Amino acid sequence: MAEITASMVKELRDKTGAGMMDCKSALNETGGDMEAAVDWLRTKGLAKAAKKAGRVAAEGLIGVVASGTAGAVVEVNSETDFVARNEQFQTMVSEIASAALAAEGDFDKLVASAYPGSSKSVKDYVTEMVGTIGENMNVRRAGHISVSDGAVAAYVHNQVVPGLGKIGVLVGLESTGDKTKLAELGRQIAMHIAATNPLATNREELDPAVVERERAVLIAEAKESGRPDNIIEKMVEGRIRKFYEEVVLLSQAFVINPDETVEKAVKAAEADVGAPITVVGFLRFALGEGIEKEESDFAAEVAAAARG
Repeated sequence: MAEITASMVKELRDKTGAGMMDCKSALNETGGDMEAAVDWLRTKGLAKAAKKAGRVAAEGLIGVVASGTAGAVVEVNSETDFVARNEQFQTMVSEIASAALAAEGDFDKLVASAYPGSSKSVKDYVTEMVGTIGENMNVRRAGHISVSDGAVAAYVHNQVVPGLGKIGVLVGLESTGDKTKLAELGRQIAMHIAATNPLATNREELDPAVVERERAVLIAEAKESGRPDNIIEKMVEGRIRKFYEEVVLLSQAFVINPDETVEKAVKAAEADVGAPITVVGFLRFALGEGIEKEESDFAAEVAAAARG
């Protein structure tokens, strides 16, 4: 058997990012064959990934990238916020966001595409990183927005490094006007979206089922007042208008200037931009939304561990 030297262990560690003892074990198991050792570590990484797959991955990062008339946003989850602060994990999320831009936000196409600078697919690269970093991780979702002429602006809230944070927003503005000024307006609107979390860009895009559900609740509440049906109808219509103002982007009071709606702010900006502006749409990803996290009693866990 070939002698396993410190330099061999270091070389394998540099190639794979695996721990020193794991690299030494891999070299011992494969008789010092570097390529076989790499494969051995990959296999071990996959085994680790399978073991950890049952754990809830609800932390992580939102990655956002915007370039001219297109942008993409991804959510990559990890089990702990500690891993989200890991430089390797951050680099991975940034690269996956770039891959999502190329895949135009198509999730299946994204995970099957080549990870930037690697022969592995995005899915396989993430699986291998599970073994390297030691936590369950997964690409949860991806989105894409584009305009034919105009700008796609991005905003990241609670940003940890450029393009990565806890909330990511993209907004598409269609216009033939000044692209720099258009991008500035887009960023302001993206910040607004991060703060207000609208359900739709305009009334027409709002899910009719959502409106009807709200209307049914308002009618039931109004009937409790005992007032005549014609009065109840007026009360409900007034409250529905208020509902639109709360959940429809263009009808919301603009957080930058609450005295005007987003729609009015966009209209006012047309003079500065030099052409009409249309808000095409937006995407807002908040980390972990919709994931049920496992709640645990830390003190009980420690006590259980102490009991063996």
